[in-house]
Amino acid sequence: MVSASILALDVEQLNRDWQWMLSVLQTVLQRGGDEQLAELLPVPGSKLDIEKTPADSVQLTQAYSIAFQLLSMAEQSSAAQFRDRIESESGMADLPALWGESLQQLIDRGWSADMIASELPSMRVELVLTAHPTEAKRATVLAHHRRLFRRFQMRHQADLPPWRRSENEQAIESVLNILWRTGEIYLDKPDLQSERRNVMDYLTVVFPKALQPLDQRLRQAWREVGLSEDAIADPLALPRLTFGTWVGGDRDGHPLVTPEVTEETLMQLRRGAIELMREELVQLARLTSVSAYWLPPTSEFLNRIAERAQAMGDVGAKAIARNPNEPWRQYINLMMASLPTVKANGGLQNDAGQTFTYQRSRELLADLRCLHESLVAVDMADVAANAVAPTMRIAQTFGFHLAVLDIRQNSAKHDTAIEQLLRAAGMSDWKFASWDEAKRMKFLTEELASSRPLTHPDSSAGEEADAVLGALRVVTQYRSKHGADGLGALIVSMTRNTSDLMAVYLLAREVGLLQRTENGPVCPLPVVPLFETIDDLERSPEIYDRFLQHPITRNSLAAIAQREGSSAPVGQVMIGYSDSNKDGGILASLVGLRHAQRKLTHVARSHGVRARFFHGRGGTISRGAGPTHRFIKSLPDHTIGGDMRLTEQGETIAQKYAHEPTAIYNLELFLAGVTRKSLADSRSKEAEHPLEPTLVKLAAWARSTYCELLHSEGFVEFFREATPIDAIEQSRIGSRPARRTGQQTLDDLRAIPWVFSWGQARCYLSGWYGVGSALKKLQTECPDEFAAVKKSLRDWAPLHYLISNVATSVTAVDIEVMKQYAALVDNATLRERFVTDIESQWKLACEMVEAVYGGPMESQRPNVQRMIALRSEGLRLLHRQQISLLQRWRSYNKMGEHAQADALLPALLLSVNAIASGLGTTG
Repeated sequence: MVSASILALDVEQLNRDWQWMLSVLQTVLQRGGDEQLAELLPVPGSKLDIEKTPADSVQLTQAYSIAFQLLSMAEQSSAAQFRDRIESESGMADLPALWGESLQQLIDRGWSADMIASELPSMRVELVLTAHPTEAKRATVLAHHRRLFRRFQMRHQADLPPWRRSENEQAIESVLNILWRTGEIYLDKPDLQSERRNVMDYLTVVFPKALQPLDQRLRQAWREVGLSEDAIADPLALPRLTFGTWVGGDRDGHPLVTPEVTEETLMQLRRGAIELMREELVQLARLTSVSAYWLPPTSEFLNRIAERAQAMGDVGAKAIARNPNEPWRQYINLMMASLPTVKANGGLQNDAGQTFTYQRSRELLADLRCLHESLVAVDMADVAANAVAPTMRIAQTFGFHLAVLDIRQNSAKHDTAIEQLLRAAGMSDWKFASWDEAKRMKFLTEELASSRPLTHPDSSAGEEADAVLGALRVVTQYRSKHGADGLGALIVSMTRNTSDLMAVYLLAREVGLLQRTENGPVCPLPVVPLFETIDDLERSPEIYDRFLQHPITRNSLAAIAQREGSSAPVGQVMIGYSDSNKDGGILASLVGLRHAQRKLTHVARSHGVRARFFHGRGGTISRGAGPTHRFIKSLPDHTIGGDMRLTEQGETIAQKYAHEPTAIYNLELFLAGVTRKSLADSRSKEAEHPLEPTLVKLAAWARSTYCELLHSEGFVEFFREATPIDAIEQSRIGSRPARRTGQQTLDDLRAIPWVFSWGQARCYLSGWYGVGSALKKLQTECPDEFAAVKKSLRDWAPLHYLISNVATSVTAVDIEVMKQYAALVDNATLRERFVTDIESQWKLACEMVEAVYGGPMESQRPNVQRMIALRSEGLRLLHRQQISLLQRWRSYNKMGEHAQADALLPALLLSVNAIASGLGTTG
């Protein structure tokens, strides 16, 4: 549950808030004539008679979905108020994992203000927004949720006059009424355009608004811990937050992501960035309406205005004339006139006759720097800090691109594309995919020595080749026009060999993306491996070592570093949490990821390269989620290096960033955590913890137990009948198919629906299965090591993160509900065998986790227990409804009565949505 990441809140306030919100929802239902439904809401303190509630009421499911959203809002609001109260009463250093505590810990370790300040500008966190099929809410519904939260926050303002309080409460009721009448699921599958709009909203509205509060909080914490403000006076001398996106660029198993979609996405991001900067400059002009009559600027600044205006001709003259005797506004007018304008059809153009237009955002940033310095020079430093500095940070963060767009494709698709190119070139031996690694590498190396393409640019080699080359051609054309600032990485999912990476260079050569230099060909964009399965993670150091050895990789990384001004080449490596967990269970996944990062860091270092890890985390514990501060602390030492890149997927984006106080809190956790961990690592020696071998041992045992279950005869049949996986595959929660190729196998099923379906059945299998038996074996066979695990639990971050995540997973299990879903399995023998095994393993996992903690879960994990207890009764009602609907839907399908089955599907999907709302997660 995402809510479990909330560190602390006021429980009494939470209960009051949720009860009040439910009372408003009851009023809405009563007004609409749904009095009986209003009485069935899960009001705290009331007892529901589940047996007397309707078994498949769509209205009740909708009402509960909204009720759980209100609970989540109440939790977030209560947590925000709790944090505000702590900071007001005790100071910022008393809040765990944020800037105050992080800076104080660094001071305690001997860091001075100047020492910390010198490192801050090199700290960076890049969040990559993705649209995997995990978002169970329509964009319209999410917008209603945000409006509701803002109004709910107003309710807690103590100084609201009576008329304003009355108006606010009426507005809350109005939004709830609209929400009740809107409906929460997609009746049609969402398209990429709607996913893009959702991402654009966060990039142009939510995140820009969070930047200034984030900087203000850092500066306030800096003052409170007694550091000199002079050390961070420069507006850009602070940690950087940047963004990426996969929407419109991720084509791994997504047939709708065409080259045309990628081109549209790149231009939409560019237009959005320029419009954002124009809006910011308009606002900045309003804030700098200083008259030269009362405050003359420096002659240097006036000369700069005159020179720029003259260079811009008529456009410059008009900009100057607009605000006579207000030089700072005139300068901003010139800046606005230097931005490319957006045409009516959405394209970009320059004003006619204009001789100066910004080509890169760094030119705009340089002008903002000049504006800032000109105000400081005339004793207007407060205006420079409060008006210009925030605009500088937005320009630094979003540039002219908002977010970099990654291009991801599966290695198998690249193989097929190359085979088609070889056939088109007339080669008799064209079966590239079947060649051994030595032959593939020899061919690629020889081909890359030549600039001659295999086929003519205007010819078609085949469908896969056209799709792959088309995407790379779009990237090439965008780069030639606008530079590389808006372009991310070329990511190869399912990287199994070095040749999978080298193949991208060959494909890039075909479209002219490779550049010829004295040292050989260079790729201007990083080619990035994605190691996903546990086996691939184990082999990743060897694969990456060979990749870095190749001259084209070395030259490319050096060229990229020179362009970006990096002191050393940076090698990006993406590691997948989802497939490794699905593949081997949570313990084997986290330990495998940990060891892969350590080894890959050493490999990169041996080639003079700094490894930059791209963490492919999902929204659930089974897919790498967990409390942000613990995740960062748990990462292997010396693997962050002040630069973290990670995915934010599906519903996680809305839950962590939709509401301003929650967004600022989560972003601060990342920035403060990365800074603290990176600086602490820089002064520590690399030493293996004594329990590392124990973790490896536990991971192997847990994986063996987990894989034995997955490969048991009849398990796939049990899984498909004991979870709503078949309904999830029909859901309208994302544009991407649930399977990569459509085969009905566990291997082909994406990790997201795999985790989603077990969560809906309240089993969370991949979040705990096998861990209990592994811990029990350790306790029995290696009691000293088990004692060491108990002793080190809270002192060693990786162990604490792992065990706490398992604890959350087992606590979220409702074994009785799981059995009710399992009752849907027709084969009684199969059902009994797997239910008995899963229940015994779950009980063992609970027992062993409590043994490690040294106490019952209720006392050791009170936050998680409270979150689940608040939802338990309502969730059981929804599970009962879903099981009833699922049973009838499947029966109709088996009898061939598909019209009746289709009629039930909206209600079934709404139940999926409502349960996801209650659990706070999908996949």
